[in-house]
Amino acid sequence: MTVPAPAVPPAPKPEVMDAFEAAKGFMPLDEGLALYAAAVRAGALGLPLLEVGTYCGRSTVLLADAARACGVTAVTVDHHRGSEEQQPGWDYHDPEVVDPELGLMDTLPTFRRTLHRAGLEEHVIAVVGRSPQVAAVWGGKVGFVFIDGGHTDEHASADYEGWAPHLAEGGLLLIHDVFPDPVDEFTGQAPYRVYLRALDSGAFTEVSAHGSLRVLRRTGAGA
Repeated sequence: MTVPAPAVPPAPKPEVMDAFEAAKGFMPLDEGLALYAAAVRAGALGLPLLEVGTYCGRSTVLLADAARACGVTAVTVDHHRGSEEQQPGWDYHDPEVVDPELGLMDTLPTFRRTLHRAGLEEHVIAVVGRSPQVAAVWGGKVGFVFIDGGHTDEHASADYEGWAPHLAEGGLLLIHDVFPDPVDEFTGQAPYRVYLRALDSGAFTEVSAHGSLRVLRRTGAGA
């Protein structure tokens, strides 16, 4: 089943956009709106919307609002200890999300506050765990997979390998932080290689590109 694009792209509720703008995170507005529109399209399949990489919930609130609009559930998966570039000493480290007792990253409390402020808690299942382990025990199909987790080849590839088999035919695969330029080796080259791998598999067709966000549709088997 392929869901046609609406003539007028849908838009999140104003309070959801306020929560998106206020949340910690790195997704720009134009990519967020593209993410939301794709999630609404995929939600028409009647299957869960799956996100890998919750962080503090900036993108999750958009997926949750899309899930609400479509009568489905958003599922977001993250261990909440931060990816490589968010650890101390790296440019994307935020000391405000460090557990003062353990001295470790813990974005879960901030995420929960983001979701609560958006009024969308009932539309999200938050899974605390590592993406490959969760994918290995996941029992059903999803209509949407958004890969926005770790940016090493190991982690980006594991996210793709774990969740692509669960994506239903006609469902959408979105990959964030796709930067073809080798100067972005750490932040974008691993997602870029996963994007190329998905296209090379013959299982996916590119639908659109918005900044560093790529939208692909599952059109066959083999991923």
